[in-house]
Amino acid sequence: MIVAIILLGLFTVFVINSNAGKPAAQETKINTLIPTQIPNIEQPKTSSPSSQTKNADINLQKTSTPSSQIENITATIKTSKGDIELTLYSKDAPNTVANFIHKANSGFYNNLTFHRVEDWVIQGGDPLGTGTGGGNLPVEFNSKSFVIGAVGIASKGDNKVQNDAQFFITKKDSQFLNGKYTNFGIVTKGMDVVNEIEIGDKILGITIE
Repeated sequence: MIVAIILLGLFTVFVINSNAGKPAAQETKINTLIPTQIPNIEQPKTSSPSSQTKNADINLQKTSTPSSQIENITATIKTSKGDIELTLYSKDAPNTVANFIHKANSGFYNNLTFHRVEDWVIQGGDPLGTGTGGGNLPVEFNSKSFVIGAVGIASKGDNKVQNDAQFFITKKDSQFLNGKYTNFGIVTKGMDVVNEIEIGDKILGITIE
């Protein structure tokens, strides 16, 4: 009888110890799952520093124009009325000048027309010839003043985007344009030709020296 009671007591202790161990094991399993899931959820929401640096490098490469830093660049616009010589402001409007040089050297302006002629300005270089053609380029405002013979770029007027093809030359002092349009050059010879230009006159070509 005594032996039976001892065996029953040992069995009861064994059962209690076994049941007490089960919740602890489950709790450990839950706690180990949570930390491994959180990083997998959050990682796609964050960008790595290396990818941000790469994007910055790409943007810098798009806007840098080392070749346009040369001073005293001369351009000659050959027209059906004669030649117009310009000095380009490569340091004050480097991207605008680089774009103009690239288009001139590629023959882009060959046989395009002056589509707008008024008492104070002439404008040309539109590939469509209507005043609506051309692409976009960031503006480059500077301290150069729009005096007689100033060369500027047509703009959308939002102080951010300008046309990448159409340029104009002022026939009168036009300082009301200062700070609103990119001034990238000045006529050094041929203002008499500028004053003779009429709507439809052709740009035979533009040479760069």
